[in-house]
Amino acid sequence: MPLENEKQEKDLVVSVGPTEVKLALMENHKLIEFNKESSQGHSYSVGDVFLGRVKKVLPALNAAFVDIGQSKEAFIHYLDLGLYFRAFDSFVKQSNPNRDLKALYSSIQIGPALEKEGHVENELKVGQMIICQIVKEPISTKGSRLTAEISLAGRNIVLLPFAQKVSVSQKISSKEEKKRLETLVRSILPKNYGAIIRTASEGKNAAVLVAEAKSLIQKWEDSWKQIARSKGVELLFTEYSKTTTVLRDLLNDSFSNVYVDDEKIYEETRKYISLISPEQEKIVKLYEGKEPIFDHFEVTRQIKSSFGKVVPMRQGAYLVIESTEALNVIDVNSGIRAKTTDYEQNVFDVNKIAAEEIARQLRLRDMGGIVIVDFIDMDSQEHKNELHKYMMELMASDRAKHNVLPLTKFGLMQITRQRIRPVTEIDTQEQCPLCHGTGKIASTVVIDEQIERKLSYYVSEKKCRDFVLKLSPMLGAYLGRGMWNSYLSKWKKKYKCRIKLVEVTDYSVLQYEFYNEKEEALD
Repeated sequence: MPLENEKQEKDLVVSVGPTEVKLALMENHKLIEFNKESSQGHSYSVGDVFLGRVKKVLPALNAAFVDIGQSKEAFIHYLDLGLYFRAFDSFVKQSNPNRDLKALYSSIQIGPALEKEGHVENELKVGQMIICQIVKEPISTKGSRLTAEISLAGRNIVLLPFAQKVSVSQKISSKEEKKRLETLVRSILPKNYGAIIRTASEGKNAAVLVAEAKSLIQKWEDSWKQIARSKGVELLFTEYSKTTTVLRDLLNDSFSNVYVDDEKIYEETRKYISLISPEQEKIVKLYEGKEPIFDHFEVTRQIKSSFGKVVPMRQGAYLVIESTEALNVIDVNSGIRAKTTDYEQNVFDVNKIAAEEIARQLRLRDMGGIVIVDFIDMDSQEHKNELHKYMMELMASDRAKHNVLPLTKFGLMQITRQRIRPVTEIDTQEQCPLCHGTGKIASTVVIDEQIERKLSYYVSEKKCRDFVLKLSPMLGAYLGRGMWNSYLSKWKKKYKCRIKLVEVTDYSVLQYEFYNEKEEALD
């Protein structure tokens, strides 16, 4: 894994399926982040804002459970109500369809702030409607974690309704630039709005910031009609799609390409980049290749090799990864590697290789909470200190908040990493779709007859003439062998139809599926 000061080539590969959108972030052609987003219905995710109903108040915990429409009730602590919760509460209680909501919003007094040592039962009552935002997705037996301090994140600005502060990112070092940005943003914000000015805004002209602030304010104000009209649990607005969220947070000069295999998502992504960074609009490319996009960029192969319990590394070393609800454990093994006769140096080299893969795995699986790494024991204190420093450098580019502690005397390294969603788990072991775990399948000799029977049925009964036949590479090679006398050529002549073979590396040896020319499944 290259360090932050090395040149990195970043590519985002977006695969759009009928039920989900999959995103793979590649650094120098190596998979480092993998996300999935459902394209059917609504999946609850960080940043979504709801009008929720208080279900239970728990004075002993100084917290409450809130119904936001999930199967499990969400949780909000008194300290997560925010300094100016009473302003949000007044707005909800006073809003109705007959009022001028803009006038109401600007007339509400923001202060005084909630007391730090206050009690939840003084602010929340059972049945009360509150505006709340997800900060942690449901994990295992727990529901979502909420805040009532609403924020709307943009590329350059984070908008804060019912706030007074305008703060500037500490990463902007120039005092003059900080002053310019603060003065500019203060001048464009209406009454009862605050903002956080992000690092990406450095050097941006007024027009860009004004346009972004207006769009964020509009997004917040568009939800007012729902608040005024509905007194039931309701989603007010959601974050942008995962594609645009990844681009919003990561897009910089090192971003090389964004490949998308769907025209609608391609246009949406191109439009979004033209808003946040017009000079980079050309990096969005529509993928029109014949093979699946994840196969073309070798994402499928990397997913299969990276998400198992045992993760192989170069030169024979490997990791064993176990995840539980309380913590994640990673064991480092040297395998059969013996590069030098110097044992201590050999162990140090293996541990450095492991540290690179561990930093990648934490981002790839989005592992959060406590992570315990059992490195191979080293005697040299200098090597232990170097390994700790190297691990911190590797983790520097991780967006999640984290802390890396030095190795203990048992050779264990403790890492805490912000947990905002469940660990991404992909079962890389599959049940055979042909034998369904019995170990017995139909003779391979008759596989061509099975496929031909289906083809005949679709041509005669369904009147279909254009087919896309998705199958495994081995079955594709078998059916397509021979230029004039292959099974494929015979079927095309016999049934007077067009058949396009698409080899999918995900498929097992004898797996195949028929699709029409619009790539709609026929089975």
